[in-house]
Amino acid sequence: MKRHLKRALELLFVPIAAAIMFIEEVLLRYLGLAMAAFSRLPWIARLEAWLARLPPYAALVAFVAPSILILPVKFAAFWFALHGKFILAAVSIGLGKVVATALVARLYKVLRPTLLRLSWYLRAETWLFTWRDRLYGFVRALPVWQKTKAMVLRLRRWLSGLMAGLLAR
Repeated sequence: MKRHLKRALELLFVPIAAAIMFIEEVLLRYLGLAMAAFSRLPWIARLEAWLARLPPYAALVAFVAPSILILPVKFAAFWFALHGKFILAAVSIGLGKVVATALVARLYKVLRPTLLRLSWYLRAETWLFTWRDRLYGFVRALPVWQKTKAMVLRLRRWLSGLMAGLLAR
């Protein structure tokens, strides 16, 4: 019974965990690169420097603010869905989430040193990342994850070779 329950839970949670890991490893990486390039604009650099000097609780408000700023996008998506424009609703939610994720990731990078001065924040972050790392370790140890990762690496190498061949012409 225990083995069957474990297998059922794996089938339920592994795809969710794999999707989260994919988003974190791929999407956040490229969003981080894009936001780092964007932050080289002088006015963005000044804004980030100002944010880095905020006191801890003001930095916390600045960190949480993008979650509130995404509400109008969610309302717009709801309005689109009410009017039968489901593709627009999905696109607006997806685009809003990507922009909010990029903004929060950049804010985290800028504000983290200040936020770590809050002892409860440090404890919460440590707990969260410890839990996340355990979950990732479990998923990465699964044979299906390892086979999928090997397949993706082979596909990447093949695409790189294909692109190198096309560019060499």
